[in-house]
Amino acid sequence: MLATRSTGKLRELRPIFQSYGVNVIDLAEAGVPETSDEREIESFDTFEENALAKARYFFERCGGADVFADDSGLVVDALGGEPGVRSKRWSGRLDLDGSELDRANNAQLLGRLVGVSNRRARFVCAAAWHGPAGELVTRGEVPGRIIDAGSGSHGFGYDPYFHADELGMTLADAIVEEKRRVSHRGRAFDALASELRQRGVLRPEDGAS
Repeated sequence: MLATRSTGKLRELRPIFQSYGVNVIDLAEAGVPETSDEREIESFDTFEENALAKARYFFERCGGADVFADDSGLVVDALGGEPGVRSKRWSGRLDLDGSELDRANNAQLLGRLVGVSNRRARFVCAAAWHGPAGELVTRGEVPGRIIDAGSGSHGFGYDPYFHADELGMTLADAIVEEKRRVSHRGRAFDALASELRQRGVLRPEDGAS
């Protein structure tokens, strides 16, 4: 099961699992209702701790099925690593969600970088698995820089303002296949899938929930 309610993340994660021949369902498909306490899960200081906390939480709620989760965010050098693990709600606008929240977060980002010449940044993702056989977390990163004029419509979150070094374009300019090659989320879940296949946990013929 994919423990996320983000449509943007689901668009990226489903093809990753499909490339390994593994079928997954999300929380909505599993009939897991959203509750207010879900916002309190990711309360730790590292991506790895938050990803594991989410996987453990939904493992308990979903009757012990294998759960895949992640925590990801933008790390900006000139901002001392912010927004980091607070990326999703960095603007403090708890009343917003989806694209409106993205706009508020990006406005905060650009406002904090006015007059700052060092625009180096990286996207970080920690991918976690928790199941009856144990748990595992892996990490992926993609380097780049923040630009002032957003570009592209394929991504979400901070993607339009993040110019990826390896792509020569923003993550929002990149189509799914291009982003898949370099994305922090792709790298983290590739590493996770590779390790789980070696352990015999992830088997294409069995599928996964």
